[in-house]
Amino acid sequence: QTQRYSFYCDYLDYIASLVRKYQLFFYPEDNSIEMFDVKNKKIFLKRINFPSIQLKDLFIGSEISIYSRKLKIVDYCDDFTKQVFEEINKSTYGMIKPDCYMNIGKIVDYIYQTGLTVSRLKMVRFSKEDSCEFYKEHKGKSFYEGLTDMMSSDYVVGMELVGRDVVKNWREIIGPTDSEKARQEKPNSIRALFGTDGRKNAVHGSDGNETAQSELSFMFGKTSKLKQIPKLSNCSCLIIKPHAIQDGSAGKIIDIVLSQGFEISCMEMFYLDKTTSEEFFEVYKGVLPEYAGMIESVSTGPIIAMEVRQDNVVQSLRNLVGPHDPEIAKLLRPNTLRAVFGKDRILNAVHCTDLPEDGVLEVQYFFELLQGNN
Repeated sequence: QTQRYSFYCDYLDYIASLVRKYQLFFYPEDNSIEMFDVKNKKIFLKRINFPSIQLKDLFIGSEISIYSRKLKIVDYCDDFTKQVFEEINKSTYGMIKPDCYMNIGKIVDYIYQTGLTVSRLKMVRFSKEDSCEFYKEHKGKSFYEGLTDMMSSDYVVGMELVGRDVVKNWREIIGPTDSEKARQEKPNSIRALFGTDGRKNAVHGSDGNETAQSELSFMFGKTSKLKQIPKLSNCSCLIIKPHAIQDGSAGKIIDIVLSQGFEISCMEMFYLDKTTSEEFFEVYKGVLPEYAGMIESVSTGPIIAMEVRQDNVVQSLRNLVGPHDPEIAKLLRPNTLRAVFGKDRILNAVHCTDLPEDGVLEVQYFFELLQGNN
């Protein structure tokens, strides 16, 4: 009998202002999918091979794109699917601490190399009150004041990490709390490689499933107070496209941006549907012959959007990004982002602001208009 997993999905139809409900069926033997319209009780999409969706992408809360429709998985359809996926695709909370701002890219890259999936990511700055709330279980301990001061001193990057037995695995990946102890006992762990001591120890990891869900809610929940406030001066917008994230290149790109002296002042993972993609990239319609393919590609999975700052930032960032066509970039500017990580004119790794007057507008689109709806 063919193995099949089934999920309930919601699709927000902006034009009709309706949430449409579907059953999504996934067949692992040939990586094919099928969709059933719940309300109209009929097949919506016949079974078809769909390589851009993998087993690791399927879990409650996950957002996936099928032919530019952004679907959110909201429940399992049967006990068999629930039993299998609650085992292989659990989630936990990971956080890069302020002491490792310059190593954000290296740590994100390390995470991708372990095989874990980053399903949500957001960079914010904790207030002292936020830090005290997040670490309230440690209130009264000798290190509490120093820890909460440090955590509110600069940006943190919160992440939802997904994988098999992920709470335990993430704790093993980051290593012992004290960075010196980590260097002795687990020299290849994140804290051994990037931490300084017991307080400035690079990263945080939830200590159990219940804690993980609470901390994920603190960072990403609908009632979360943690919002990014873009600076909107000397800024440009940089977007890491879905194929570069799927290739595991996101951390490398972030690291290059920081190492070249740019400041990243906002960063978040977004899932764009076709309508949103068309709205953002509307200026390229009728200009780029590959416009339709570009819209399709940025709607196939998550993107990471950033506010990037520096003097003369739009031109400087364009110089780092390189020519639109990666083949031309490889010939003329072989060290640019598109030369290194791009594949063709559609899958060219990143987007950056083209005109100085558009920097603020593009940043506002993500971190003022979309942020509240993500």
